Amino acid sequence: MIRTFSDLDLRPELLGALTALGYEEPTPIQGEAIPPLLEGRDLLGQAATGTGKTAAFALPLLQRLEKRGRGAGPVALVLAPTRELAMQVCEAIHKYGKDLFGPANGARVLPVYGGQPIGRQLRELERGVDIVVGTPGRVIDHISRGTLRLDGLLTVVLDEADEMLDMGFAEDIDAILEAAPNDRQTVLFSATMPSRVEKVARRHLRNPVRIEIRREQAEQGVAPQVRQSAYVVARPHKPAALGRVLDVEAPEAAIVFCRTREEVDSLSETLNGRGYRAEALHGGLSQEQRDKVMNRLRNRTTELLIATDVAARGLDVEHLTHVVNYNVPAAPEAYVHRIGRVGRAGREGVAITLAEPREHRMLKTIERLTGQKIVMEKVPTVADLRARRLELTRAALRESLLEDDLDGFRAVVETLTDEFDVMEVAAAAVKLAHEASTGGGSADDDDTDIPQVAARAEERAPYDSTRGGSRPSCGPGGAPARKGRVLEGPTAKLFIGLGRAAGVRPQDLVGAITGESSLSGRDIGGIEIAERFALVEVPEGAAEEVISALRATMIKGRKATVRRDGKR
Repeated sequence: MIRTFSDLDLRPELLGALTALGYEEPTPIQGEAIPPLLEGRDLLGQAATGTGKTAAFALPLLQRLEKRGRGAGPVALVLAPTRELAMQVCEAIHKYGKDLFGPANGARVLPVYGGQPIGRQLRELERGVDIVVGTPGRVIDHISRGTLRLDGLLTVVLDEADEMLDMGFAEDIDAILEAAPNDRQTVLFSATMPSRVEKVARRHLRNPVRIEIRREQAEQGVAPQVRQSAYVVARPHKPAALGRVLDVEAPEAAIVFCRTREEVDSLSETLNGRGYRAEALHGGLSQEQRDKVMNRLRNRTTELLIATDVAARGLDVEHLTHVVNYNVPAAPEAYVHRIGRVGRAGREGVAITLAEPREHRMLKTIERLTGQKIVMEKVPTVADLRARRLELTRAALRESLLEDDLDGFRAVVETLTDEFDVMEVAAAAVKLAHEASTGGGSADDDDTDIPQVAARAEERAPYDSTRGGSRPSCGPGGAPARKGRVLEGPTAKLFIGLGRAAGVRPQDLVGAITGESSLSGRDIGGIEIAERFALVEVPEGAAEEVISALRATMIKGRKATVRRDGKR
């Protein structure tokens, strides 16, 4: 039985590096994967993020390295889905192999990825490298240029294969593996094992060793490392609810995942206005901008990272305590990847999800996949928030009493106690400290409780156009129309850039609006559908919510232009 790294018969230089890094014993994936990899076997491994799989494939790669001269091509290639993960893997391999051929004479490891000037990569490849770690797109680019030679490859590693396939790299992966030597060793790691990953394994791996490492289930009565909870919130109240939850949780550092770039930018602005130090991270930023954002998070200059799934892989921030899903992820696997950012290396973490009523069923699917309960919580009330703020003030005062030198302030207290009771003096001091810590009082949106919403037992049924006893009539030009109820108060007419040619019917539009926004069928007025567009009447106060909701979803499987009628 493997109990220490010494039992794995690794080179002394690698054992010394592991000891210096504080590694005491192999994780389960390392203990099971390293021996067959050292034998040269192909391997298909399923292991969640944070289980130690980088060392599981990196140590065997380094074990087989021999010192080679200038200009030598790589003997190992590691493919990763994102630049962040490629850099993380590269840094880990460098640490493990930094003294492989003597002090300060280690393995030559090169990260290659898009968004970085290619000149440096070309120079390093020309000088010679031992291991290349890269994203599929940039690796294909180098192969096409003739700057990356694969003829000397002994091993190819696919790290986070499911994510690479989700990102559309299937053809690039096939092309890279086809260009590699037939007798190479192929290693595939994936957090999940859907059929598309199995298909890649069948095509490119030869009689692989199969390893599956599941996260350890907590013992009965013992809380898991990652505390998972969810709040059911109507869409219009989500920004306020998020701020309320963050205020109560008081994370040291957190990532908030959003679906779109627009949502990331909008939420970042909202949270900064609330007093948080929040930064946006999404695919619309340059690599230089993304580097600066990540450095500020790691240096603790930023406390909140608002991100799309571009940040879901490859980020390991030691002081990260919370992950927040601003929306329920569309795929359960994405939820697993996201919460893998916390609870790493034995640390505790918190995963919070803001779910709209219609998303409650997806939470149940995630529970079945993870085998862990997601606790449904109530959105903190104004009273909860005020109590929490007072608790934080009390904790700060207690720390000051224990740690600070207060002698310089005693004269003030003694002078005031000649006129006032000491309890009144203390209460006034606490009041001033509390107001200073909360910016002078509660924000406007903290003066009113956020409505508590019950999760729907069933998804809302699509609109039945015959519910009123008659079929839809036709609008101008033969366009199908739904008369709808006469709405009270100001209304807005919305333009939707899909019509009869796309197979759109009134019930499709009603179903999309009621399913994606807080409106019900009775809140929707007349609907007119022309050949290439549709017009829908909604209450003026809900117009922006409906526009945002429809822009973020599909209608008849297609994205549509949505705006107020008459605006371009």
